[in-house]
Amino acid sequence: MSHKRIPKRKAAIAAGSVAALGAAALLLPNANASQSNGDDATPKTFKAGDVADVASQLAAQLGQSFAGSYYDAGKQQLIINVVGNDSNVVNRIEKAGAVANEVQNSTAELKSAARTLKADATIPGTAWAVDPKTNEIRVTADSTVTGGKWDTLESTVKGLGSGVATIKKSAGTFKTFVDGGDAIFGGGARCSLGFNVTAGDGSPAFLTAGHCGVAAAQWSDSQDGAPIATVDQATFPGDGDFALVKYDDPNTQANSVVNVGNGQSVEITQAADATVGQQVLRMGSTTGLNDGNVTGLDATVNYPEGTVTGLIQTDVCAEPGDSGGSLFTQDGNAIGLTSGGSGDCTSGGETFFQPVTTALQAVGATLGAGGAGAGDAGAGDAGAGDAGAGDAGAGAVDPSAGAGDQAGAGDEAGGAADQTGGGEQAGAGDHAGGAADQSGTGMDDGSGLVSSQP
Repeated sequence: MSHKRIPKRKAAIAAGSVAALGAAALLLPNANASQSNGDDATPKTFKAGDVADVASQLAAQLGQSFAGSYYDAGKQQLIINVVGNDSNVVNRIEKAGAVANEVQNSTAELKSAARTLKADATIPGTAWAVDPKTNEIRVTADSTVTGGKWDTLESTVKGLGSGVATIKKSAGTFKTFVDGGDAIFGGGARCSLGFNVTAGDGSPAFLTAGHCGVAAAQWSDSQDGAPIATVDQATFPGDGDFALVKYDDPNTQANSVVNVGNGQSVEITQAADATVGQQVLRMGSTTGLNDGNVTGLDATVNYPEGTVTGLIQTDVCAEPGDSGGSLFTQDGNAIGLTSGGSGDCTSGGETFFQPVTTALQAVGATLGAGGAGAGDAGAGDAGAGDAGAGDAGAGAVDPSAGAGDQAGAGDEAGGAADQTGGGEQAGAGDHAGGAADQSGTGMDDGSGLVSSQP
């Protein structure tokens, strides 16, 4: 397993991205950034990972006129939302090669609406994030939000005014997910290892979900095995869902790769912020390799254990056993750590991720052996959940190229649920889930949700 500790030796890692993952691999266009016809008014084409600097510079230059940004993956264009029709603002955006998009709601107005939701509608089973594509806050309620709770949520959204927020129901329930790729086990819980890192003191460590970090102090890489790592820091709930776990053996080689199954791995070269519209990959031991798109940033999720803020919202499917696992791009950008969500990989749903850049900065770590920094910070509008950096080229991996043996029946974790499952896994990351009572037999390889097993 690529994420497991490899004491006193270096493992051979697959160079570059995920070539040769199967004939069914989905290839995205790989256009170079900044291609144009030489006309300042002609939009340039960008790779998603290249839009961060442009968007951040424009955000600083445009001030209150800037109302967020997102990436149009189909056209490979950077879209900048603006309030008002100031020709100087539009000219500045076009000169940078981006596309100006006049919208109704300013960043300040969307921030104010988010504060109102937090004050009046912090209800377990709800979540919200700004969608820069629609210039609205998208509010989601899971199946537990009924009766008076639904009435409260609906009236709060309506009270924000026309065109400020929308609300929809989700068939599932929001919960944390424990299980994952390279499985880790602790205190009866199974989680996924997200990304190997180097701690601020130079010691080898890894990132996983915070709800895994608070579930157990020590973690093993095998069921009933001796501990190999100890939790150093953990945040959950609150301002994120991340944990730094240090390997007990100081000679452990923290290889910066994600195991995507079938003997293949993706080398992780840097951390990057997500961009709305960006295509991403998630690896999990329960569901294998899956892809999807970033749909919102700076998301707030009200789990049964408490509220978590600052998350990435996606339409990538996930199931119990994937918590803490890796969200990444085809060309090696570390994007997120699996937190939780609703639904499954049959019916779909929403899945939320802890941004890797934020986690690295909070714990003072760097990716891998220290060569990748604590985040090539993206742009976007931090307050309103607008797009940052990231990499849109996520599709060259065949999601059907699995994560090894899948999790057994009913692997679940997260929340306060007592869950049982089964199965040996070699997926994409291990995790442990929050307040869940969990026991594991599975091995995961890179990015899973929490689950419990007999």
